[in-house]
Amino acid sequence: MIDSVVHLLRCPVCSRRLAVHEHALRCSAGHSFDIARQGYVNLLTRTPKGANADTADMIAARDRFLSGGHYQALAARLAGLAATAAPDDAVIIEAGAGTGYYLGEVLTAIPGARGIAADLSPVACRRAARVSDRIGTIVADTWAGLPIKDAAADLIMVVFAPRNPGEFARLLSPGGRLLIATPSDDHLVEIRDRLGMIDVRPGKPAQLQQSLRDWFAPDQQEDLKTTLRLGSATLADLVLMGPTAHHRKDDLEQRIAALPAPTAVTLSVTLSVFRRR
Repeated sequence: MIDSVVHLLRCPVCSRRLAVHEHALRCSAGHSFDIARQGYVNLLTRTPKGANADTADMIAARDRFLSGGHYQALAARLAGLAATAAPDDAVIIEAGAGTGYYLGEVLTAIPGARGIAADLSPVACRRAARVSDRIGTIVADTWAGLPIKDAAADLIMVVFAPRNPGEFARLLSPGGRLLIATPSDDHLVEIRDRLGMIDVRPGKPAQLQQSLRDWFAPDQQEDLKTTLRLGSATLADLVLMGPTAHHRKDDLEQRIAALPAPTAVTLSVTLSVFRRR
């Protein structure tokens, strides 16, 4: 719930502290942001130009896919790494949290922790707000800067989402950790071309370290690789839950029908932990 983390939030207009006042968050300057019926708060002051927030259809597809347990192995390793990297009473931010699935799994592994789920999509935040009463959910733009106080977090998680290294360094306490999941070269390799999915740029782990080096030092890295066996409906959800949905092929159903049933698909992810310099 937003009450559990409101002391960590800052007004996106003037950076003053926010407090719960009736059914809104307000700062001392009088800026006010309504708390939605589902429990999240929209702290965007403007819609980012050219942004592609996840749509209701994308979020519904992602919820069906993740609820089916297909990425449970990834969620379990994230939870294991987070439990090692963060204290028992940690504040954990997930940037680009989507439905809040991964953050919920991490909080289950760290019962004393609290989380902030931040995402650009109000539809995603609507679902993330229902995951746990230890999660406060905000609509916010990672690129523009998250309306959270300096050094608020012990751990920041980013799973297949945009990264803002300088902003993450500001948000982390001294010695805080950054946990990132990125697709490896062979992630979903069996279906990327055949279903018209966005490709994975080669060498992503090396590019990741390069992009973070001014703010973070590498702490730990491991690869997770397993085979999924997916039916046609689940394959459709996998395609439509991510950025490919913004450029979907009209013949997706026919492309899926041409695949064996079920289809073997590789889940291949690099998990990296970085320490704030």
